[in-house]
Amino acid sequence: MDTSSHQSDPEKRRRLRWRARRGLLENDLVITRYLDAREALLSDGEVAALASLLELPDNDLLDLIMARTQLGADLDSTAMRGVLDGLRQA
Repeated sequence: MDTSSHQSDPEKRRRLRWRARRGLLENDLVITRYLDAREALLSDGEVAALASLLELPDNDLLDLIMARTQLGADLDSTAMRGVLDGLRQA
């Protein structure tokens, strides 16, 4: 199992950027702006939270970013709320 952190592993950083590419242009723009501004500061917990958000369908993710819906109990955590707040500000 690979235990290196996101920040110390350039390959993990490239994979996160690749996974962040979305079908909806709106999501793609927001996530790219977020990563451009904050990627170097993200903790491993925040990276994991972002990865969980990236598993959502595009429309569900956009609804969360636009605050049209709220996080479900299964996704709600301090790290997830922080990432989502950052995406909303991006």
